[in-house]
Amino acid sequence: MNAIENDDAFDASHPDADGMRAEVWAGLASRPKRLPSKYFYDARGSALFEAICEQPEYYLTRAELALMRTHIDAIAEALGPEVLLLEYGSGSGLKTRMLLEHLDRPVAYVPVEISPTALDASVERLGALFPEVEMLPVCADFTQPLTLPRPQHRQRRSVIYFPGSTIGNFDSREAIALLRNMRAEMGEQGRALVGVDRVKDAAVIEAAYNDAAGVTAQFTLNMLAHINRELDADFDLDAFAHRADYHSDTARVETRIVSRRDQDVQVAGRSFHFAAGEAMQVEYSCKYTQSAFADLASKAGLRVAQTWYDPARQFSLQLLKRA
Repeated sequence: MNAIENDDAFDASHPDADGMRAEVWAGLASRPKRLPSKYFYDARGSALFEAICEQPEYYLTRAELALMRTHIDAIAEALGPEVLLLEYGSGSGLKTRMLLEHLDRPVAYVPVEISPTALDASVERLGALFPEVEMLPVCADFTQPLTLPRPQHRQRRSVIYFPGSTIGNFDSREAIALLRNMRAEMGEQGRALVGVDRVKDAAVIEAAYNDAAGVTAQFTLNMLAHINRELDADFDLDAFAHRADYHSDTARVETRIVSRRDQDVQVAGRSFHFAAGEAMQVEYSCKYTQSAFADLASKAGLRVAQTWYDPARQFSLQLLKRA
């Protein structure tokens, strides 16, 4: 990742049609079929995810907010003064607001978000609340190489903020690669602050991804609507179903889109066949014990400097530094 001079804001390329088409074609041609979870997040997908966070079964957001309220002073003290806060997948910015309120003279905020709608809304809210903090939004996929804006004032430390449980959406190989990118980006004295969902009762985990109101199912199937719009595809959403199962042996939820019938789908001029009952992988949601995550971080050249938990110890926030 490189820095560039910044004027008011920096807008990276937002999912280009050629790149999206190549990824979707490759995923649909693979066995079993799979699609990148980042394509959940168009404007409707971002709104549906916010609605998921309000469902009674979805413990993660409540647990993380409880953690932040309990430990925010200690977290801010551990990060230190005059930081540049770089956030991957900034979303609505609620937890970021709490962090910025307690940080000592933060220099700049650099949110990296794939959904331009969510990014604009977040920056507008936070910019109004924190006029003294330079806002440097980047509309991009944080898993890809980034060109980042340079703040007007030099920071003492860069902090990469990765809240929620998004690290769990990557398999171990991908998660290690992402943590290595964080290590490189944050620099010698930098830190990473990473949300990690913990292993717990299987029924509690599985219910969180199968809410009774069906909001998560809408969110999952909205990926197909996104592809229809961007790639001139003809997925019939009524012909597919959401399925999410927790596997205790791998400590992860596996979310799939299942074909309800035998059918062919056209995507950007290519035809793909789905058998009745065929399942397409769209997301992993890995859960970690403390030792398992520490081991993952060590493979990326990082070590856990401090860990905070919510009062019920369902969720954790891990402060990482270079090993």
